[in-house]
Amino acid sequence: MRQAAPVFHDDQSGSWHVFRYDDVQRVLSEYARFSSRMGGDDPSETGQLFASSLITADPPRHRQLRSLVTQAFTPKAVDALAPRISRLTDELLDGLAALGSADLIQELAYPLPVIVISELMGVPAEDRDRFKHWSDVVVSQTRAGAVNEDQHLTNVEMTEYFLNLIEQRRSRPGKDLISNLLSAEIDGQKLNVAELLGFCSLLLVAGNETTTNLIGNAVLCLTEVPGTIERLRQEPALLPQAIEEVLRFRSPVQSMYRVTVADTTLGDVRIPAGAPLVAWIGSANRDERQFERPAQFDVDRSQNRHLAFGHGIHFCLGAPLARLEARIALSAMLSRLPGLALAPGARLERMDSTIVYGLKALPASWQAA
Repeated sequence: MRQAAPVFHDDQSGSWHVFRYDDVQRVLSEYARFSSRMGGDDPSETGQLFASSLITADPPRHRQLRSLVTQAFTPKAVDALAPRISRLTDELLDGLAALGSADLIQELAYPLPVIVISELMGVPAEDRDRFKHWSDVVVSQTRAGAVNEDQHLTNVEMTEYFLNLIEQRRSRPGKDLISNLLSAEIDGQKLNVAELLGFCSLLLVAGNETTTNLIGNAVLCLTEVPGTIERLRQEPALLPQAIEEVLRFRSPVQSMYRVTVADTTLGDVRIPAGAPLVAWIGSANRDERQFERPAQFDVDRSQNRHLAFGHGIHFCLGAPLARLEARIALSAMLSRLPGLALAPGARLERMDSTIVYGLKALPASWQAA
């Protein structure tokens, strides 16, 4: 598509699709031309939980909303979480190291980010599995605007759950993000319920789904290329660069949705105002015009201007946290699971989603401790 139809109109869905790096970067960053706003008022419908969230806001509201949570995700604030993340990782690996084999998604890549974001938000431990189920369903849609019964039910459940949690924090504030958002003000005004719901929903999904897939995709990438794991064990300082290459090569977020504000041109293609548009991050990160040998996973790739975390004002707020969790989890696996490899005969199946890329399961084996 990058070669044959870099800006493509799908007559069936009515959506436009953008595949080249420069065009995707432009769509993600030119907010005055490509809006993030979604329509609709019913929060039980798909996407409407996010209708008043950061991800679907344009300036100036976007800037105001983002400023409220920026402090929780600064490099300094995230670094303060490192000891807790390391402790959680070690606890999860304690039960695994002696086994010699396990599904690393189920046993590590899924629970670690869910626990971290749940603790940040002040969500009770017993509700974490519901969190994971909900975020899986939210990202399972395969085209913009499509909604099935399971997604509708999930959105209803999430709305009820977060409304109850918000009310609990109103009467009994804690030292968590939701309590902080309840007390926050913009121009003397508290956040409305839709904005609070938007924050909760976005933090839930973005806080665990993408990091789970980053960790799982990293293990897949590192085990696919012979000698890579041994090299990273010998050169641990190379791990952050390897993680950036995972983000490029198997981007956890594959696509983002926008709407044109006015008639506009991408490349030499005219797109009308009000047109739904999908920017394909996964394609941009493999664009031959931007990356040498783009179809090759290369831990030595240093010039790596990938778009895995987006670009411009919507650059992922949680990027420092995702990178930290991935680095700690992978470092611990490299040191505690010698001989780490895909399980012999493992059949890998990707998640049912055009929005995110990740594996349903990752059967792996290693030398039992």
